[in-house]
Amino acid sequence: MHAIEKILAKKAGKASVHAGEIVNCDVDIAGINDLYYQTVKSFYEMGGEKVFDPEKVILFFDHYAPCATEKQADNHKKFRQFTNEQGIPHLMDINEGVCHQLMADYGFSRPGQIIVITDSHTTTHGAFGAFGTGVGATDLATILVTGKLWFKVPEVIRINLTGKLQPGVYAKDVILHIIGKLKADYGVYKAVEFAGPAIKQFSLSERMAMCNMSTEMGAKTSYIQPDEITMAYLAAHNITDYTIYETDPDYVYDADLTFDVTEIGPQLAAPFSVDNVDDLTAFAGLHVDQCYLGSCTGGRTEDFAVAAKILKGKHIAYGTRMILVPGSRFVLQECLEKGYIQTLMEAGAALTAPGCAACLGIHQGLLAEDEVCVSSTNRNFPGRMGHVKGRIYLGSPASVAAAALNGKVTDPRPYLEGGNGK
Repeated sequence: MHAIEKILAKKAGKASVHAGEIVNCDVDIAGINDLYYQTVKSFYEMGGEKVFDPEKVILFFDHYAPCATEKQADNHKKFRQFTNEQGIPHLMDINEGVCHQLMADYGFSRPGQIIVITDSHTTTHGAFGAFGTGVGATDLATILVTGKLWFKVPEVIRINLTGKLQPGVYAKDVILHIIGKLKADYGVYKAVEFAGPAIKQFSLSERMAMCNMSTEMGAKTSYIQPDEITMAYLAAHNITDYTIYETDPDYVYDADLTFDVTEIGPQLAAPFSVDNVDDLTAFAGLHVDQCYLGSCTGGRTEDFAVAAKILKGKHIAYGTRMILVPGSRFVLQECLEKGYIQTLMEAGAALTAPGCAACLGIHQGLLAEDEVCVSSTNRNFPGRMGHVKGRIYLGSPASVAAAALNGKVTDPRPYLEGGNGK
């Protein structure tokens, strides 16, 4: 069996499972974000009275943080009432940040778990050796009532990464390149495992970015085998309650692909699809109105560090604005301690509250018609960040910072000689 199958088998109380099988599994973490008050409604419609385990339920106020409309504020008010009534101790209010980053910050993400959140990018937690997946309101309500959810055991695609990263090239570039080659529907309801010798070059933050973006090739979940980098995270958070599963040597993958990261330069996903990818140099010189640094894909401390390295002692271009959205309050605090926020604000960037912000087109950085944005986020669909004719180019945090500095799409590599800046 694959490690993912072993996780599902354990949580289903079975000796073994196989691809295509339907299993009913215990869920370790059930997360609800503030887009999904319907979850609470469905919980009561199903006859729910008390959630299965208040300690395993987490509510995240990230998409509407802080609220921009009365309806959003009403959602938050009702969610707060629900947590009080149910005795749920984990309410991540508007000061906290994005759900996936908070899962890491608080040590909720750990190997061998099943993590289910009402957010499609829950694949992020494969970076920790967990089975993470996103669901809708009704499925999450089912978990609140029963503590369980059914899954179809996915086939697994292995993506082997070899070679050595060029300076100025990051996990975001690698995963965009892969998505561009394989396309958005390649991994529909399959698991994607990232493996190979080059995986050791990626920090946990970078691994989270890759697993996060696996959603954009249709993946149900993602996975990276825990190693010394994972163990360092677990030790730093004093986590001892976890199980690491190994894939059997004779396991046969649905597909086994190899990408040499040495050959990959900075990438951009052009409007209006995440798989519309080309080398950043193909777009060099394109005027940029907005540069957006943040989200559950590109809003971690390392991301702000590389941006600060590029912009230190300089100023963003006239006619271009830069928006900073830390992934969590922990990220914000660390970036303040290290001086990254101060450096970026001195360069002319605007700081907003930790959260999802403009990533999903609700507030704090929306685009007008025909405006161009280079963003470290994960989607560039029409209307994703404001006007339906706003144009989003997805790239690494380094590419975002280089565009801000010059007011146009710019190769970040000349600003990051001697290493990849993280």
